[in-house]
Amino acid sequence: MNADDPVSDLTPLEAAAEWEALAGEIKDHDKAYYQNDAPRIADADYDALRRRLEAIEAAFPELKRPGGPSEKVGAPPAAGFKKVAHARPMLSLGNAFGDGDVIEFIARVRRFLGLDEDEAVEIVCEPKIDGLSVSLRYENGEFVLGATRGDGTTGEDITENLKTLSDIPMTIRDAPEILEVRGEVFMTRGDFETLNQEQEKAGAKVFANPRNAAAGSLRQKDPAVTASRPLSLFAYGWGEVSEPVADTHWDFLENLRGWGLPTNPLAERAADTEDCLRFHLQVEERRQDLDYAIDGMVYKVNRIDWQERLGQVSRAPRWAVAHKFPAEKAETVLNEIIIQVGRTGSLTPVAEFAPVTVGGVLVSRATLHNEDEIARKDIRIGDTVIIQRAGDVIPQVVSVILDKRPRGAKPYKFPDKCPECGSHAVREEGEARRRCTGGLVCPAQAVERLKHFVSRNAFDIESLGAKSIEDFHKYGLIITPFDIFFLKGRAVEICERDGWGEKSLNNLLRAIEERKTISLERFIYALGIRQVGQATAKLLARQYGSFKTWRDAMIEAKADDSEDYADLINIDGIGSAMAKDLIEFFDEKHNLNVVNDLDKELTVEDFQAPDTSSSPIAGKTVVFTGTLETLSRAEAKTRAEALGAKVAGSVSKKTDYVVVGADAGSKAKKARELGVETLSEQAWLKLIG
Repeated sequence: MNADDPVSDLTPLEAAAEWEALAGEIKDHDKAYYQNDAPRIADADYDALRRRLEAIEAAFPELKRPGGPSEKVGAPPAAGFKKVAHARPMLSLGNAFGDGDVIEFIARVRRFLGLDEDEAVEIVCEPKIDGLSVSLRYENGEFVLGATRGDGTTGEDITENLKTLSDIPMTIRDAPEILEVRGEVFMTRGDFETLNQEQEKAGAKVFANPRNAAAGSLRQKDPAVTASRPLSLFAYGWGEVSEPVADTHWDFLENLRGWGLPTNPLAERAADTEDCLRFHLQVEERRQDLDYAIDGMVYKVNRIDWQERLGQVSRAPRWAVAHKFPAEKAETVLNEIIIQVGRTGSLTPVAEFAPVTVGGVLVSRATLHNEDEIARKDIRIGDTVIIQRAGDVIPQVVSVILDKRPRGAKPYKFPDKCPECGSHAVREEGEARRRCTGGLVCPAQAVERLKHFVSRNAFDIESLGAKSIEDFHKYGLIITPFDIFFLKGRAVEICERDGWGEKSLNNLLRAIEERKTISLERFIYALGIRQVGQATAKLLARQYGSFKTWRDAMIEAKADDSEDYADLINIDGIGSAMAKDLIEFFDEKHNLNVVNDLDKELTVEDFQAPDTSSSPIAGKTVVFTGTLETLSRAEAKTRAEALGAKVAGSVSKKTDYVVVGADAGSKAKKARELGVETLSEQAWLKLIG
């Protein structure tokens, strides 16, 4: 199955395999871009990965998980800066790649809000700056804190560096007592060229593009270095505020200018979809004449009360979208095809080619997804290929220029053996990828699982990095995750390894000891169960509450007709494919032994739900059926979850309420049969206040 095929043509197994590969690739690129300021692929290529992943999730909802790549923003803060917890998350944006996507965005807004077709939805259009997102906090009119976006929840404290920007006023007047302004720091094309000339003369690092230059300048430990760099700012949004900032987004932009904060002068209001598309085309035509880089147009619902009702989904607000500009292409020579082995054994082909600049970004690698994709495009080593910075095509290798094919180039033969362990690599019927059959015998799988176990969003053992995991596994110090917690007994052997001394060993042992207490959701995520990302782990933790309850339920769920299986697939967001992977994990004796061993050594804390003690529906299981009049189904579900309720997809004897709208069907009937309380829409609204 190649990546250009419609998502609807994928089998569940193919979808799960492709989702997993995309998730890993997106995670790596997030770290490279947001944390290291060193992107390895073009922005549009990255957009393509996300768009394909989101399309797969839309067609196979069971693959979507809270905290998964479609819900994550950016990457964790880099080491060396004080961390800043954002009072309100700094979200990313969903993408639109064509006129049809923009039309659907506004139609989706209408459906969510339940608007009539003739009711106007005014949109604010702002050019999308290619820079570094920052947050500026003012208290009583004084600038007190500046931070990067980081992973959307936690950023880096760069206050002193931001103070050097002339575009940022240190004091403002007539503003709310607390005002957090969001904006984008960037470098103009002219300033970028001048800076690189100066860097080259000084024998210093030359930046790849203006975005990298701006990000690198803001992350300097010495504010004097930042002060020497020509940085600019456009403000565009807000975070925490002590009072309403305006009634409309356009009025807020006016307020920003009144407070002395610059906004993009090209921003305009659009009365309808046609206005949005016309403005997008106008700005695209003058894109190259602008002195700063933009990669699209951002559309925002103007009415702030509508923004608040729309809220957010995953990593992005429902009330805004980024309409990207068309693709850019380049030509290069493919030097090699290498095979990477993931932690679940999937073999992914990767193209390595002569570095080429596409739209200002240096690109040297691209995923080829699977063997069918290579065969369909007849990609051969030595070929001259077209690389596209596209938001709607995966992989990035678009085509081969046959006229330039070298004599003797042979069709690529996909390996039937794992390059890491030599085990057979088999392709199950209905799957797009080959998988290594070596399991834990395969060092790539074992090592990747261990890396995942200690990763930031799992056990977060900072002193145990990827290189150390590889080294410790190679020499038998760590074979399973359980071994990590007994490294104290291997102290002499560790100190014999290069780079390890008494101090670094003590730091490692202290970090391990600190992680012997862990939350249930992080523990579940750390196990690396296929399809179980952060969001699904949290979903499971919320549902089952404690480690023992969850483990026992997963063991008992292997019987399809069991009550535990029914409870599992009834969780909104858990489908049969995901349930199958959970059950298979616990059905493997080795996995269960590791889980039980860890339980004896660790303290896995019960799930801590948000405080919804004043909510009348906290902890209740709710099912919605039929058409609601005053709320869309999505809005009703969002409100219920915010008040601490669990929203299920089907009715069972464990359901507390079934909210019945117009034209309700079998769910209402089943509720009556089981004696579950049913509520009209008005009764439901009265109950939740």
